[in-house]
Amino acid sequence: MRFNSKNEARERRKKHIRKVVVGTTERPRLCVFRSVNHIYAQLIDDETGRTLASASSLKMTMPEGATGGNREGAKLVGQAVAEMAVGKSITQVVFDRNGYLYHGRVAALADAARQGGLQF
Repeated sequence: MRFNSKNEARERRKKHIRKVVVGTTERPRLCVFRSVNHIYAQLIDDETGRTLASASSLKMTMPEGATGGNREGAKLVGQAVAEMAVGKSITQVVFDRNGYLYHGRVAALADAARQGGLQF
């Protein structure tokens, strides 16, 4: 089966992932979205349909050399979402890579969230 774009192929992978990865109140889903210039992370409780915490490179002030489009910016977003989660006494999450490959900015965000105190 051929797809017309990268996004269509990613959406197909995303559907397969979301069949298995479900966030609960005790263990919310850490969902990552990346665009060309920014990266976003949300903690989502799928049972109630609420976003518990979110962080993005768009809302943060980045130091010199870090943007949402590189790994340094992704690390800062991962640390920020981990701080918010720990502040709300959330330590266990389910990681949703949202159809993206686990490397580069997605992996950097996940590693920073782990170092910030989240377990997944």
